Amino acid sequence: MTDNPKTDLTRLLDVDPVEDNFFRGSETPGGSGRMFGGQVLGQALMAATRTVDNKVNHSLHAYFMRPGDATKPVLYRVERDMDGNSFATRRVIAIQSGQPILNLAASFQVQEEGFHHTQMMPDDIPAPEDLPNEKDLAEQYADQLPEQYLKFARWDRPIEIRPCTLMAPFDMSPKTGPNYRWIKVNTPMSDDLGLHRAALVYASDMGLIGAAIAVHGVGFFTEGMRVASLDHSMWIHEDLRVDEWLLFEMESPWTGGGRGLTRGRFYNRDGKMVASCAQEGMTRRKIKS
Repeated sequence: MTDNPKTDLTRLLDVDPVEDNFFRGSETPGGSGRMFGGQVLGQALMAATRTVDNKVNHSLHAYFMRPGDATKPVLYRVERDMDGNSFATRRVIAIQSGQPILNLAASFQVQEEGFHHTQMMPDDIPAPEDLPNEKDLAEQYADQLPEQYLKFARWDRPIEIRPCTLMAPFDMSPKTGPNYRWIKVNTPMSDDLGLHRAALVYASDMGLIGAAIAVHGVGFFTEGMRVASLDHSMWIHEDLRVDEWLLFEMESPWTGGGRGLTRGRFYNRDGKMVASCAQEGMTRRKIKS
């Protein structure tokens, strides 16, 4: 979370070359406490992308090892494992204060034609223009929300979220099955395919674990909850723009052992599935005796 209400996602995800295969990602503007995991994911993917020519990212797999510090920059070391005619693979280690905080493996492919089919989004999804965003909902429900959440909701995040169905902390009843939200970057972005894919990776870390704990009628701000991303996988199926509305579907098939698994899908306004993701997170709750 930050005290600065303005965050430009294009600038936040940009990484500066330090020397061959090393890049520097910025701290969170006005940040404090833990760095948002999506920021580290997005910057790590941008670092890998900077070392690949004429190919686009189609999949990635990452492990969160330590929490990042939002007040410090991150160093990214890229290993160029393979450069083929059609595919390239990269490994990235994100480092803060001399310690690895995330590792990421990413694959890139030359864009080509081939067999094609796609899952379409459900027909009964309301349009984003007909829905309030999370900030408006926070004001509407302000008298029943924890102050910690209100502070979080009032920060002008770079991604706007418009829930199709209410979940915690607005509705604390247990939620099973898929839930949906529209997401969009608040400011226009360039046509850089790599940037849009990194921005989607950033956004994909927003709320996945929440879908796992919502099944049990709790949320991030429920007393005693300790929640953290453990790993993250993503597959990008088609070109997309994150400065246009995308529907984010989330569903949790399992929780257990202090962990929760969530799967996600992204659809464009034409209803085509353009990306998929999966995440496992820590979902512990310590209740005071």
